[in-house]
This record gives sequence, C-alpha cells and structure tokens, in this order.
Amino acid sequence: MKEDFDFFTILPGDKIPEKGKILISEPFLADTFFNRSVVYLTDHDSTGSVGFILNKKLDVSLSDAVTGFESWNESLSMGGPVAPDTLHYLHTLGRLVPNSVLVDDNVYWGGDIDALRDLIKEGQVKPHQIRFFLGYSGWSGGQLERELKENSWVIAKVKPEIIMSSSGTDSWKRLLRTFNNKYRMWADFPESPEMN
Repeated sequence: MKEDFDFFTILPGDKIPEKGKILISEPFLADTFFNRSVVYLTDHDSTGSVGFILNKKLDVSLSDAVTGFESWNESLSMGGPVAPDTLHYLHTLGRLVPNSVLVDDNVYWGGDIDALRDLIKEGQVKPHQIRFFLGYSGWSGGQLERELKENSWVIAKVKPEIIMSSSGTDSWKRLLRTFNNKYRMWADFPESPEMN
C-alpha cells in the first residue's frame, strides 16, 4: 500500500497566519532574505502583513549605527528587505515606552524612541528586553497566503523569550528541532540538496 505522504508539504493547521506567531521558512526557500529564516509577525489582516526576521544578526551595533544610543552595544538585526534604512524595535517594556503596540503575550512593537533612549541612558533596559532591526518584512494583501499555499512557511506560536533571544543563524534549526513531526527532520537538511 503506497502512503500518500509529501515530506515538504506543510500540515494544514500550520498555515494560519496571525500577528504574534512566527513564520519558519521551509529548508530550500530560494530567497536571499528569507532563506532559512524565522519571522515574527507583528501585524496581519486582509490588507497585508508585517514582520521582522529574528535570526539575521548584523555585524554592526546600534551605537555604531544610530546617534543617541552610545551606551547600547548590542547588535542590530536585519528585519527584512523593506525600507532597510529604517529602525524598528520589539520589546517587553510595555507601557514604559509610550505609544508601543502590544503584539501578543507581552511583546510590544515600536513606541516613543525618545522615551526609549532615555530609559537606555538611565540603565533601565536590559539586552533581553529589546531587539533592534533595520528594515522590515512586508506582504501585500493575500501575498503571504499565496506563499503559504506554496508550502514556503510553517507557522508556529512560541514564548516571548524565544522572540527576544533568537538572533543567531542557528535559531532556524533550533526551532525546527522543537517540533515532534517531520519539521524536526528539516533542520538537518543541507542547504543544497545535491550536498546530501
């Protein structure tokens, strides 16, 4: 009896996008920005989606790139290909940063940068409480859904600590290894199938 099983087809329950969830790219996604990436969705509705790549750390610190943050030597991350000269941030500081937008589960997006700069100068912000990104990832209405039909992404829900700490390139593999299904095995696939 032949089993109807496609190893790279994403399970239907793992294709429902919502803000506060992550997108994990399939192993062979042929895209410079999104290859083996983990993206946190900060907004999703019928008009489109916005998110930030969590695991594309840049070799530049915030203090080197932006004035007024001289005491913050943590690395920036590449948030995505859209508006790569703009600064964005995710944090767990809540209302300490006025005008922040609650995404989900104590993870906030943006807010008053002057207030944030003051909090950092006063030593009230720890590295595990905030992440800075250059650019963002964006999809027009229906675009992400089309990519999901093409089996480009697995969608999952993770704890805030994962969002705030998954900056290394190994995050893609580590997250896939937390699954108890075929996605777990994706983590060990070589980037080029011919290398196997």
